Amino acid sequence: MIGMKDVKGADSPDLTATATFRLGTVGAYVTDAYTARIDALGFGLRPKHVGLMTVLAAEGPGRSQQDLARGLGVAPSLVVALADHLEGLGAVRRERDPADRRRQLLTLTDEGRALLARCAAIGHELDEELLDGVPRADRERLHAVLAALAGRFGLPG
Repeated sequence: MIGMKDVKGADSPDLTATATFRLGTVGAYVTDAYTARIDALGFGLRPKHVGLMTVLAAEGPGRSQQDLARGLGVAPSLVVALADHLEGLGAVRRERDPADRRRQLLTLTDEGRALLARCAAIGHELDEELLDGVPRADRERLHAVLAALAGRFGLPG
């Protein structure tokens, strides 16, 4: 079996030294770990559910599903599916837009805020494990760099 240390060779470029490779591999590990932990809550949540709740919490009540899809860069059908699941949990509420009865507006409920707080706590716990042994100054630099990258691409963070 080939391990990560075996991918370097005299005639091959060192892909493992790129930020792209490192962010991708660490990101995959963190996503898997976070997914497993929020799944353990027993609500069938995935990171995209948490992302939708995060946007609703940050941007306030009454966001249309279409606007959310555009802002998240996903298909409207995905927002509908995520909202269906979250509505079933009582985490979001759908209402018709009084100005346009064809539009559905989503609002995060109190139950949704409580669920989002639990998911945030899991994220903070995972951060502590991931960054255990990393000096505070390096943690702060990492957060600053990640925030700059997120901002550059119009992502939250």
